[in-house]
Amino acid sequence: MEPEVLDKQQQVTDCWKCSVLYLCFYGFMAQIKPAESFITPYLLGPDKNFTKEQVTNEITPVLSYSYMSVLVPVFLLTDYLRYKPVLILQSLSHVAIWLMLLFGTTVLQMQFMEFFYGITMAARVAYSSYIFTLVTPQSYQMVASYSRSSVLMGVFVSSVLGQLFVTLGSVPFYTLNYISLGFVSFAFTLTLFLKRPKRTMFFNTQALDSNGAVPDEADKAISVRLVNEKSKAAKRWDWREAALVRMLLELKDTVRSPRLKLWSVWWVFNSTGYYLVVYYVQILWDNISPARENQGVYNGGVDAAATLLGAIASFSAGHVKLRWSLWGEAVICVITAAQAALLFVMNTTTNIWICYVAFVLFRSSHQFLVPIAIFQIATSLTKELCALVFGMNTFLATILKTIITIIIADKRGLALHVNNQFYVYFGYFTLLATAYLGRGMYVICSHHRKKRTQREEERQSKELCSPSRVPGESHTLDTMTCSKA
Repeated sequence: MEPEVLDKQQQVTDCWKCSVLYLCFYGFMAQIKPAESFITPYLLGPDKNFTKEQVTNEITPVLSYSYMSVLVPVFLLTDYLRYKPVLILQSLSHVAIWLMLLFGTTVLQMQFMEFFYGITMAARVAYSSYIFTLVTPQSYQMVASYSRSSVLMGVFVSSVLGQLFVTLGSVPFYTLNYISLGFVSFAFTLTLFLKRPKRTMFFNTQALDSNGAVPDEADKAISVRLVNEKSKAAKRWDWREAALVRMLLELKDTVRSPRLKLWSVWWVFNSTGYYLVVYYVQILWDNISPARENQGVYNGGVDAAATLLGAIASFSAGHVKLRWSLWGEAVICVITAAQAALLFVMNTTTNIWICYVAFVLFRSSHQFLVPIAIFQIATSLTKELCALVFGMNTFLATILKTIITIIIADKRGLALHVNNQFYVYFGYFTLLATAYLGRGMYVICSHHRKKRTQREEERQSKELCSPSRVPGESHTLDTMTCSKA
């Protein structure tokens, strides 16, 4: 190969590596919000002086409603606008959140704060999928681990930093929010210098080497196929519509897979309960041990421990060797039952440290199953179909979460006290564990019944194949029977 070509390829490789490094740095900095772990005590404290009923039944429920209302539009706009505008929107929403926290004084303004929080959560898809436009498919696993690690490290550092400010520095919550505003403003400036990719997954499917990554022969073949399909589809109808119809038809065939059904069900129902607990746990902590300024508040340390243990659990899950088609339901049942028990402990204890430990274990147990679910769902799907399935699962979970919130938390529903809400969550996880137990027993019994039937058929086949012991009798019939068997 000519030196000029080698130099060009080296320059392109260095270019996408720098883009990945910059994106990971942005992902890290976007998570540095030291005040995030202390929002609830800040709202209940003397700075804002909201009541627990207002925070529980009027302010916090808006987060679920906002997330559901913007999830689909943000998902589509992320691909159509090529990621960068949505990342800018996410950063601007973070700035708006802390401006509302600092200068808002009414319930309505805090509800707008939760609305912007919903936008930031929905826009996470832009960061998680943006990085795949920078590299070839052979590097997906590597860069995905980099981006995920940078986010987890950012959350961990943010939580530790917030706890150090509060405990050792005696920094008031109000000042801590100013510090967070400075960090999110810096993260916003970082988004302005992100490279806007030319290719996306659904709406902008140009050649794979258009974003700077060095394509191999397989990538070039895929690029030619995409161009040919696009030119053919343009003669008949809009290629975007054809792509969507094709994915839906493929999805119709793949949903019959028991593995896809199981882990999609887990994703929808267990994620719903998990996020409801995360949304309201700070209110539960304040109910057990009322927090005022920096006296005995360890929310940041708990979040840091939960993040670190969750990362360890996620890493460990990648090394678990198990026959998931047989034992998947049983493992989910055990972990879901353990989560139900932890919720019961959290809701009945009067010791804040026991509640902290139970929450850390609850979060880490969920994080243990997340990479397993991703792997089990993604292995039999294409990248585009995988994104569609995860998007549908997340949307269904958001709808269910919103319905539960309206019924039990919203002031227009039952407006339950936080303790009563956690009893509902305990019952919810108990019901899920019971359902997984029944399904797991059915799968295991069916497996053993099938093995027993196979052994019986093998035994009968051997008996048919064994020669007759009657003296003088020909073995021709036995040989023919054995051959047929």
